[in-house]
Amino acid sequence: MDLAGLITFLAVGAIAGWLAGLLMKGQGFGLLGNIVIGVIGAFVGGFVFGLLGIVTTSILGTIVSATVGAAILLFVVGVLKKA
Repeated sequence: MDLAGLITFLAVGAIAGWLAGLLMKGQGFGLLGNIVIGVIGAFVGGFVFGLLGIVTTSILGTIVSATVGAAILLFVVGVLKKA
């Protein structure tokens, strides 16, 4: 992965983490937290979208996939915290 790809990957992670934070708890997690949540969410979203047969090819599709994955991640973490 080149430097531009890494920067894009981190930017998508930050955007996805921030959006998921807004959706699930009403605020973000700070820049570093958003990146971490978004990057992990990108893997979760890619897995879930793959199971559903959905392929994302654009940057917008990648952000949507990562945001959905991050929201799922936050939901699961919230459920586990309550248990």
